[in-house]
Formats: sequence, structure tokens, C-alpha cells
Amino acid sequence: MFKNSYFSRKLHSLLGVIPVGFFLIEHLLTNYSAAKGGPVGFLESVEWLHSLPLVLALEIFGIWIPLAYHAIYGLYVAYTARNNVSNYGYFRNQMFFLQRVTGVITFIFVAWHFFQTRFQIAIGSVDQMAIGSHMHQIASNPVYFVFYVIGVVAATFHFSNGMWSFLVSWGITIGPRAQRVSTYVWIGVFVVMTVMFIMSLVAFLDPAFQQVTSLTKG
Repeated sequence: MFKNSYFSRKLHSLLGVIPVGFFLIEHLLTNYSAAKGGPVGFLESVEWLHSLPLVLALEIFGIWIPLAYHAIYGLYVAYTARNNVSNYGYFRNQMFFLQRVTGVITFIFVAWHFFQTRFQIAIGSVDQMAIGSHMHQIASNPVYFVFYVIGVVAATFHFSNGMWSFLVSWGITIGPRAQRVSTYVWIGVFVVMTVMFIMSLVAFLDPAFQQVTSLTKG
């Protein structure tokens, strides 16, 4: 279906940055508001997001369709890819391999997280403004907590290493020196994003999230 067309690969690469990468960053900032501002700060972020005009259309066409293409084509690439030590060397070849592995893990994690949160809101099982309490229940489960840690580490690695590859494939970082500097930059981004996500997850363990289900209740 996909073959190895230049267009398919470029579209997959571009969608990994815009809008999927932006979605990951937005998700990071929204969830980090739980660590920074507690239950009320998190609910304010959630309320602001859902107050955006045409939010459903933005989700469908700006997030889920691009994400679905990036994920499905990424699985195809992971299945058909072959490591190339002679061209990239040992370190980059390992990053190439880990990019594929973390892509699969991220796909599973995002699908499950969507089912546990956004899908449950859509079918009415969870109230939109009770998502903080719902996340507290998820984070308080040791199995889910470990699963979420693995998922966010995989997602942030996949994004950061994918950005390194994006800059190379689009001719932005040309030459060994630029690519070496880019490696250090994106390692730093990976560490910062991972720490912020885990801090957010730990914040949801606070029992206070059970007590705040709207901005009008304390």
C-alpha cells in the first residue's frame, strides 16, 4: 500500500512534527499544570482547551487523523525497516532501531490512554471536568503507573530522536558538527520532557484530585 514512496515518507516525517509534535508538547504543558498548579490549575488548563472554537474539528483534523497516518505508516516502516550500520555507525543505528521500537510502544500507549480518557468522556462514562479525579485513579494503580511511565518515556524519546532525524532528512542540519550539536540538544529535550511528564504523573497521586471535580467546588 505505502511502498517506499518519497511523498509518504516526507508526509510521515512532517506530521511527526506538525501537528503531532505540537500535540505532544500541548499535552505535556496541560498535564504539567497538575504539578505546577494542583487540581485547580489542571482543571483551568482543561477548561481552556475545551473552550477553543471548533474544538472537535480541531481534534479530528488537527490531531487524530494526522496521528493515525503517522502511527499506521510508522508501524509499516518499523515492520519493513532494516538497520544500516555501514551508513550511520553503531550509535545512530541503535537510535534508528530504538526509534522503531518506541514508535510501537507509543502507538499502544496513546491508543490505551485515549481509550481511558478522551473516549470515556465522549461516551459519558467520565465527566470532562472530573478528568483530574479520573487521572488520580489511573495513576494510583501501580500497574497503570508503571505502564504510563514506560509510555511517556517512549513517546518523548520517539519525538526527540524523530526531531533529530527530521532536521537531517529535511536538510536543516548538514554535516557532522551540526548533527552532533543537534544530538546534544535533543537529548536535553528528551530529559526535560520526560522529567516534566513524570512529575505530572506523580502529581496526580495527590488525594486532592479526588476532591476537585469542577472549578466551582473546593
